[in-house]
Amino acid sequence: MRVGVLAAQGAFIEHIAALRRLDVDADPVRLPRELDGLDALVIPGGESTSISRVMLDYELTDAVRKLAAAGLPIWGTCAGMILLAKDISDGEKVEPLRLMDITVRRNAFGRQVDSFEADLDVPALADGPFHAVFIRAPVIESVGKGVDVLARLPEGGIVAVQQGKLLGTAFHPELTEDLRFHRYFLGLAGR
Repeated sequence: MRVGVLAAQGAFIEHIAALRRLDVDADPVRLPRELDGLDALVIPGGESTSISRVMLDYELTDAVRKLAAAGLPIWGTCAGMILLAKDISDGEKVEPLRLMDITVRRNAFGRQVDSFEADLDVPALADGPFHAVFIRAPVIESVGKGVDVLARLPEGGIVAVQQGKLLGTAFHPELTEDLRFHRYFLGLAGR
C-alpha cells in the first residue's frame, strides 16, 4: 500500500512517521505527478489558507478532486478537513476542494493559546476513548446526507466525520502515539 501525504505545509512529517510505523509506504506529495499510483492521500493540518494557495499554485487542487471522484480515500486533519469541506463559513481566502458535504468554521475554539486536548468517544474505534489534540481547530457546523458523524466533543461539537472513503478530523491524531485513526483510514483504503 502506498499513501501520499500532501507536503505543502503543516504536520506532514508526523503523518508519514505514523503511517510508516504501520508498515505503510508513505511519501510526501508536492507535485501532481507524485499523486500517480497512490492508494490513499492524507491532507495534514497546518494553515488552510497557505495549503490552499500552494495547492492552486502547483496545480494539485483539480488533480486531487479528480482522484476523489475516482474513489481515492482521502483523509483531512484540521486544516486538511477544512479543505475537504463543501463550505467554509469564515474562509473567504480559502479555496476548498468541496469534496465532503460539510460546513466548517475555522479556528472555532480561538487562537493558538486556546489549543486543548480532549478524550473523545469514537464508536468506530475499539479500545476506549481517543485522546485528541486540538490546535487552532475547526469545528463542523453542519453535515449533509451521507455524512456519518464519528465523534463529538462532550459539549456536542462535531469533530470527526466520514463520507464514503473521505475522512475528516478537526484534531491531530498524528501528534499522539495512538495509531487507531491511521489504522481506520487504512481500512477505508482496503488494508
